[in-house]
Amino acid sequence: MKPIGIVSALTAEARTLGPAARHGAGLSQLGDGALLAVSGIGESAAAAAARRLVLAGATALASFGMAGGLDPTLLCGVVLLPEEVAAAEGGDCAAAGSATSGEWRQRLRAALPASCIVCGGKLLSSARPIGRPDAKAAAWHRSRAAAVDMESAAIAQVAGQAGLPFIALRVIVDTASDELPAAVIAASSGGQLQVARLLAGLLRAPGEVGMLIRLSARYRVARRVLAAVARPGSPARRALVGGAEARMP
Repeated sequence: MKPIGIVSALTAEARTLGPAARHGAGLSQLGDGALLAVSGIGESAAAAAARRLVLAGATALASFGMAGGLDPTLLCGVVLLPEEVAAAEGGDCAAAGSATSGEWRQRLRAALPASCIVCGGKLLSSARPIGRPDAKAAAWHRSRAAAVDMESAAIAQVAGQAGLPFIALRVIVDTASDELPAAVIAASSGGQLQVARLLAGLLRAPGEVGMLIRLSARYRVARRVLAAVARPGSPARRALVGGAEARMP
């Protein structure tokens, strides 16, 4: 079976997939054969990572990681398997989107652990973080997207250009009512979370420490869910790395 390619923005997200061996420049390979690219945050980085996977022979692309909730009914830890991924263009959250692979998505959804709360719908990709509750509410009302990230639409575009199936699996971290600390947003502007810049930002705005503590707790919940979904050898992991053509035993 030829490998699928998985793009995760952050190393912490990718680690939930288990050990990986280096596989050429900027890529690694998981024990079950899937190729992995840790892109960094943002659409340009994600697109570049997706193209590396295509050139390495990936037969399908998956966006794997975390997202921020826009739908006010979604709790931290909910697994999002969107039917559609759309890019927010110039503040227009109603831009046309890309469909995910229905067969692959349905098979993965059926294989998720029974403990998972799962939803579908639309995933919005934004060029800039949407961190304030009022901004999240505005994006929700314009787009009706369940959640937002900064990479999936770019990965979907590369998959479409290459004629490959695409899927996104994202776990909700911050909910629609949670505010992202400005220090976290500023520390992520370079594509990776810069700890020194985060600490400097918190020193300038100590009132954000409480928000960061709450976000850290949310992150731990989301990471546990990602790890449960991606556990090597589990039905969900086999469905994920099987791509759009595989059949479950």
